[in-house]
Amino acid sequence: MEPTMKLACADFTFPLLSHEKSLDLIAALEFDGVDIGLFENRSHLWPSTQFADVEGSAKKLKRQLDDRGLRAADVFLQVDADLHAYTINHPESARRDRARDWFGRTMDYAAALAANHVTALPGMPIDGEQAEVSRARAVDELQWRVAEAAKRRIDFGVEPHLGSIACNPAAAAALLKDVPGLTWTLDYTHFTRQGIPDATTEPLLENATHFHVRGAREGRLQAPFKKNVIDYRRIYDRMREWHYDGWIGIEYVWMDWEHCDECDNVSETILFRDFFRSMA
Repeated sequence: MEPTMKLACADFTFPLLSHEKSLDLIAALEFDGVDIGLFENRSHLWPSTQFADVEGSAKKLKRQLDDRGLRAADVFLQVDADLHAYTINHPESARRDRARDWFGRTMDYAAALAANHVTALPGMPIDGEQAEVSRARAVDELQWRVAEAAKRRIDFGVEPHLGSIACNPAAAAALLKDVPGLTWTLDYTHFTRQGIPDATTEPLLENATHFHVRGAREGRLQAPFKKNVIDYRRIYDRMREWHYDGWIGIEYVWMDWEHCDECDNVSETILFRDFFRSMA
């Protein structure tokens, strides 16, 4: 039996609404799941406030989701809006300790929320440091996170992204070899924006446990449905071949970065929702 398609929408897609209104909209758009963003100084829900009472905060959010017939598809941790400030491979041990501590709290938060997937970032290049040194530190940190996630029986994926140590498919594939058990929260758009073809990215799909969708083209990380060049129909066919059973999260964002404030997020989300529904 093929896995049933599970569609989610990110709660950080609609930042001009309150969080509760964002959840109302996601429910009105008839999604089954929500990708929860815990982005310090950026999203509706900040780790620093949610973690003051991890279990209480998560249970409150779960009630809000339950009331709307929604499930938590993923919890995505970003420790600071400046991705270098607390990157997992920061040379300062105190900053790495903060990142580890918040990762552990995120795992507890996800468990209380009944979410079985957590996403984090793979690490960043460090100015003034040899690339292999920065990467080795990231590998150590990712190995620790994979082990912690396994203890809790929660799937853990990292998102290869622009500017990271996994900024292209080759770098991501090499990281996978060094961190057994690592999986991807895969978003083709970070590669498409660089002009990297789908065929080069596709091998990563086999190790994906969560998947992000939005339109993109060369030079644009985020683009409307009608200008999208990613072949999501082929991607979905491959997902079925490889028995992918994770969520497909439609993840339009609205921010003054990479032209990401130039799309109508409601309309584009609906277009991609309907596109995937047509293949179910």
